[in-house]
Amino acid sequence: MRAAPHFRTRRLGIALALAAAMSGCSTVDFKRQVVEETKSMRKGPEDAPAQSITNFSTALRCMDNLFIEYGIRDLSVLVEDLQDQTKKVNAGTKDMLISAVSQMTIRSKAVRLVIYGSDSGNLISILREAQRRHPYASLPEFDIKGSVSQLDENVARRQGDIGIGFNQKYSVGAAKSASTSVLALDLTMLTTHDLSVVPGVTSRNAVAIFKDGSGVDGDAQIRKFGINFNLTLAKSEGQAQALRTLVELAAIELFGKLTRIPYWKCLGSSDADESVKGEIGDWFHAMLGDREDMVRYFQNQLRVRGLYKGPVDGAPNPELADAVATYREALGLEKNYKVDLAFFTAYLKAKHADPVATIVSKGAPQPAAANTGPMPPLPLAQAAAQNAPLQPLATSVPPAPISDTVTSTDRKRVFRAGEPIRVSVATNRDVHVTCYLQDEDRKLVRFFPNRFQRDSLVRANQPLVLPGVGKYQLVANAKAQDEVVACFAAEGDVLPHLPQEAAGREFEALPLKTINQVAEAFALTTRNSFGTGTFLVQVK
Repeated sequence: MRAAPHFRTRRLGIALALAAAMSGCSTVDFKRQVVEETKSMRKGPEDAPAQSITNFSTALRCMDNLFIEYGIRDLSVLVEDLQDQTKKVNAGTKDMLISAVSQMTIRSKAVRLVIYGSDSGNLISILREAQRRHPYASLPEFDIKGSVSQLDENVARRQGDIGIGFNQKYSVGAAKSASTSVLALDLTMLTTHDLSVVPGVTSRNAVAIFKDGSGVDGDAQIRKFGINFNLTLAKSEGQAQALRTLVELAAIELFGKLTRIPYWKCLGSSDADESVKGEIGDWFHAMLGDREDMVRYFQNQLRVRGLYKGPVDGAPNPELADAVATYREALGLEKNYKVDLAFFTAYLKAKHADPVATIVSKGAPQPAAANTGPMPPLPLAQAAAQNAPLQPLATSVPPAPISDTVTSTDRKRVFRAGEPIRVSVATNRDVHVTCYLQDEDRKLVRFFPNRFQRDSLVRANQPLVLPGVGKYQLVANAKAQDEVVACFAAEGDVLPHLPQEAAGREFEALPLKTINQVAEAFALTTRNSFGTGTFLVQVK
């Protein structure tokens, strides 16, 4: 009578062993894994915080270097709340973008990011309020808008399971599943003056998330320029880490397209890639449709290379033609004045330190050394004490001192509180001018050149008027305290070579306390080849 129960027990034991074998672990192993994972979770808060490292951390640093190499500065960008339209990804997309841009501009300081949240009201209202609160500040030039636009879960799924039952009373089983989801982020750059889309400056990328088992752990993959970027998602990361990677890629792509610098180099893509060729072709033909834009682009770029000393005004001139011909020859192209797709492509592909050696060997003017990076940001007094090597401008010492005169356009010296001020800067030779304001709180602000008046060149006997056409104001303060406008003139574009504490960002307070400290920076950078003009604004 005991034989039957004994037989059933033996059959059940065999089934349990089979199920354990299918699942790949024993009860003891499972318990050990749970204990180890619990210990790991308890240890977590004891560990030091670690920076998030993604596939694009190195690429962000690369973009910082490209900003310096291509002379990109004074970009002011507004960031709106980036919504999750899927309502499924609980992560701080805007905060991730802020971190990415910050990491991308550590050395160059090329981008001034202004944060805008939904609690600040309508976008147009906040822009007006910003202008009213800061009379000599200015509105952001661009605005980033977008959202987490797509999360398609389980677009591909496979599941396998097995079970064994006995007499409708005993059953065991095992299961394993794998699936793929697609997460997408769409960001666009707008101009703030009319909220129109900047043509071609968009980023739309998706990441494929491969899930293994019932959780979100697994792998993710992004494909860009023919390259697969893979990352492993740990148990505590999941979709949020995949989103961070998308955000960093979007930041690189948006600012690369906006400034027309070869951002694909930072992504490890070859210049021979068809999608890269297509990007370059799109940029070139877009500039062909706006001749002024194209001329201004090469005026600025060849000034950065030290070959062009004329204005950046979008108007062709003989100086630009000569600079184009010289650089074409340095890039191995036929020496002529053509700005064609071949020249544009070669320019973006070049390592600009190499053509410089060729140009110098041919007797052309030597470009300033800004191509290799900015001066170390030493405090000015420390730099002087250490006799630190400074990057001189690519000019000879002028035969006569530079004369730089600063006055008000109507020759007034005393202003009422709130009264607008217009400043005139006159020079005795073609020079580059940089202007600062020391306000009623004794804060120093660089207000020229700026994003509205990027060209620092002032022609002899053609006074520069500030604010001029710029969308900012100089207004006598309400505290009835005197202010000082100081303009420094040099034969070359000094700004890229100044120590960071003297160059600063447009319309932002500098760490320096006095105008004399700014003068010291110009003296060190230009080897005392500069002129200074000041204007005391008396407020009653």
